[in-house]
Amino acid sequence: MSKFMPDALASRLRERLAALDEAGLRRTLRPPSGIDLCSNDYLGLANHPLLKQRMANAVLAEGVGSTGSRLLRGERTSFSCVEEKFARFKGTERSLYFSSGYLTNLAVLTTFPEAGDVIFSDERNHASLIDGARLSRARRVVFPHNDVAALERMLREDIGEGQKFVVVESLFSMDGDQAPLAEYAALCGETGAALIVDEAHAVGVYGEHGQGLTGEVFLSINTAGKAMGVSGAFVAGSANAIEFLIQRGRPFIFSTAAPPAIAAALGASLEVIASEPERRDRLLARAHYLRGRLGLQGDSPIIPVIIGENERAVAVARELQAAGFDVRAIRPPTVPVGTARLRVAVNQGLSEEVLDRFVTALEVATKA
Repeated sequence: MSKFMPDALASRLRERLAALDEAGLRRTLRPPSGIDLCSNDYLGLANHPLLKQRMANAVLAEGVGSTGSRLLRGERTSFSCVEEKFARFKGTERSLYFSSGYLTNLAVLTTFPEAGDVIFSDERNHASLIDGARLSRARRVVFPHNDVAALERMLREDIGEGQKFVVVESLFSMDGDQAPLAEYAALCGETGAALIVDEAHAVGVYGEHGQGLTGEVFLSINTAGKAMGVSGAFVAGSANAIEFLIQRGRPFIFSTAAPPAIAAALGASLEVIASEPERRDRLLARAHYLRGRLGLQGDSPIIPVIIGENERAVAVARELQAAGFDVRAIRPPTVPVGTARLRVAVNQGLSEEVLDRFVTALEVATKA
């Protein structure tokens, strides 16, 4: 044991790790292996030749590091250009790029809600939204998942004078279900609440604008490391909101800018999404096909296969990995206790023949 670690702390860490082992919650780092049925590369852009070439060219031209925050020497014309491009893509006045989706959600929720305000958050929101709300000075209210009636009651019963914010995902990352955004937008319009939508798993998948409703959303967060195939995230909204985020958003002000070459790859990604709509069509068709084989409706590319027990979920995933399919077990706290699952993620490069073989392997693994 390191001499720099106090004995009491070392003992605590051993106990915590042992508890994870006992509960079947110890994670392992495992590189990709087998047919991809777990990544978020829905459109297959992470290895698209245009994105790779643009990024390689940009590295040669601008180097591999930005050297500082964007308010210092880290700013590049390539960042502002891709932000303008994404704003047009999204149909908003402006956008702002961050180096990760997690950082983006922290920035939005620690910058706009103030003391005396209230954040109404869906109970199944991503950890980054939960943490951002916790770090905010606003009061937090959690409402039942996708329950418009409950949210309406909470909004109307809350008589505080501060601004109300409703925070949801458009396509939920673990269950693959969609939020009733049109109903939320109408409700927010009636009550004066500001709607913030995390489009991480929807942008690029459901049309160019994610789940839509751009004009009725205060801000959207659009992760660029999933369907867009690169990394980071854009906040999209009004010019004043984006300007305020630049001026007051601590995660933006105090973070080193991303490598400039990222912006070149993002620009190429937006071009491919616009010029190759067949990728989106194939994705949704494959998702619909697999869901049909599993007795499910819809075309969401995120398909949860609920197993229940942690150890059982790991064992089923291991069987599928041995059969050549890269599927991972998802366990608490990522999902509720007792709902350990396989989070199957469809991508546009999968064939129906491969999906048929996966269904057969899944049936064998779950019966073993």
